[in-house]
Amino acid sequence: MKTLKLFGLGIVASATLLLGSCKKYEEGPMVSLKSKKERVSNTWKIEKAYRNGNDVTSDYDQYELQMLTDGDARLVAIYTFGDFTFEAETDGTWNFQNDKEEIRLDFENDDADNVYQILKLKEKELWIREKGGEDELHLIPR
Repeated sequence: MKTLKLFGLGIVASATLLLGSCKKYEEGPMVSLKSKKERVSNTWKIEKAYRNGNDVTSDYDQYELQMLTDGDARLVAIYTFGDFTFEAETDGTWNFQNDKEEIRLDFENDDADNVYQILKLKEKELWIREKGGEDELHLIPR
């Protein structure tokens, strides 16, 4: 009986170590059955945005980012300046870099290009922090 308990404890300890090492991103997930590419591929909207810790979600409330499994991307943003409103769209690509810890967005409109550190990558959540910048974006499916 004592041997069985020790064996059981050994399995639990091994599983804990294995699962703990599967967590790649600061905010998770611990484990996922879907590939990182499948989890990134979605049409995202920004749920929350922070700049230097301050909530700037309203600056991003009209953004939509589509990323497909083949690496294609599309960014749509609606800007309002006083009485004027216009929509900007740009096509491009996305890819992982730095051992899938970062995501690079490269658009036809170079102003939208950026590299982001991935903080959380779940099927229905993507948290990214602008590399060398001040913005952290929490995205959810549109």
